[in-house]
Amino acid sequence: MLSSLFTEPEVPNKESELDVAVVSVNSLYEELRYKEPPPEEQKPLQPPATPCFSSNIPLMRVYQSVKHCKRRSSGVLMKGWLMHHTSTDALRKRHYWELDGKNIILYPEENSNKYYKEIPLSEVLHVRGLDQRTVPVLPDNGEHSFELVTSSLVYCVFADQEGQCWESALKLALRPVQGTKLDTTDTTGQGQHNTETQDISEFYQIFSDEVLGSGQFGVVYSGTHRQSGRPVAIKVIDKARFPSKHEEQTKIEVTILQKLSHPGVINLEGMFETSQHTFVVMEKLHSDMLEMILSHENGRLTERNTRFLAMQVLEALRYLHMKNIAHCDLKPENVLLSSPDPFSQVKLCDFGFARIIGEKSFRRTVVGTPAYLAPEVIKKHGYNRSLDMWAAGVILYVSLSGTFPFNEDEDINQQITNASFMYPRQPWSLISLEAVNLINNLLQVVVRRRFSVGKAMGHPWFQNFQLWCDLREFEQRMGYRYVTHEAEAKHWRSHAKERGLSFPEHLAEMESEEKDELIAT
Repeated sequence: MLSSLFTEPEVPNKESELDVAVVSVNSLYEELRYKEPPPEEQKPLQPPATPCFSSNIPLMRVYQSVKHCKRRSSGVLMKGWLMHHTSTDALRKRHYWELDGKNIILYPEENSNKYYKEIPLSEVLHVRGLDQRTVPVLPDNGEHSFELVTSSLVYCVFADQEGQCWESALKLALRPVQGTKLDTTDTTGQGQHNTETQDISEFYQIFSDEVLGSGQFGVVYSGTHRQSGRPVAIKVIDKARFPSKHEEQTKIEVTILQKLSHPGVINLEGMFETSQHTFVVMEKLHSDMLEMILSHENGRLTERNTRFLAMQVLEALRYLHMKNIAHCDLKPENVLLSSPDPFSQVKLCDFGFARIIGEKSFRRTVVGTPAYLAPEVIKKHGYNRSLDMWAAGVILYVSLSGTFPFNEDEDINQQITNASFMYPRQPWSLISLEAVNLINNLLQVVVRRRFSVGKAMGHPWFQNFQLWCDLREFEQRMGYRYVTHEAEAKHWRSHAKERGLSFPEHLAEMESEEKDELIAT
């Protein structure tokens, strides 16, 4: 396929780097993670001068049709003059109160830009009405209408005839989605089961005006843990709107996530379920890989950046596959980033389609997102964990080019099942042939020919000194090692010395410290 697009210069007496076999010696990763890399000064092979225009489907277009996320503006829910005192200060104060989807703001004047106090809704634990008040009525103060309870203070609020309206508005703001309860089961040592039902809003504040994402079956909102102030992401599924089959998918997702503990997998905090809704609470991260690609000035990522992110994705897949778990819906939207840094931590999310599949087992149920489906899934021939590796190949193609590997003039399913993908001159003339070779080995129609996680991680494209340095600096920021291996340091030190490259001193010191700690233990 590449012969029609690239003119390969003759290199006498030199084995093609595309034909270099992966040496299988490391049982941890199936293959040796580091192999002698190609000379770094070698430039990408140049394409012919004839123009080649891409008709591949732009990533932006599919992104807009599949998932559309936006942040809605926060509006005022209630406002007016109120008086209050607190449980620690009996002096009554009068302010102009405004309630929105995130805060209660007290102003000294109705039209003032300066405020006296701001109370985040995430800090409000309870709103107590007339029959629930706990603060004694003070002499000459009269009876307050309701109480606003935080961890440090109780606000006793006087609202006269509007007391009931304010109480209702506050309770609605605290619980934008009604009927939220968490069912937890505790198993004792004697085999007894104690089930406890609690209200999610006692623990988390959901911000209905902050939509992080929306999918086929639910909406993901921003939220905050009330006690710690920790930001979270809360997936809300309306059972009345979606089929019961998706309820089962959500339970599968929770069951699988509860068994996983890895830096490259999203952390599950809990599942909240009522007869009307299902809530899945997870850690909140900054953005996803798709957003990073689309926001890049070139509409695609550099090889250095893609290597760094892809290696983390593969490390997470290695962990999942070792546990016989196939993600089944791998795509850039489900590759979350912890920070805006281009060399950010990666975490896989959305395990709703995930399946437990043994090494020699196959499934036939169609799962996943159409653009990332493996041929065997489309043909319904049965699939195993290798379908994740096909999706990884599509992600690499998308990240490096900014388009899908499909053109607009032919049926996408037919292109997938035939693996009839093209590499248009723009931008592939600027991308290394090692990257193209890796993608081709991942986008193999015949499953037994498709690269496994270990073979992908051992491919020459990943055996890059700059990548190793980027990963070690990342692990230094994280405070622990989980992507690289201790034995690699010696190899890359020799590599740098042979090529006259400087070995970063701070990495050398870090390697020495880790070695000392290992000897001490």
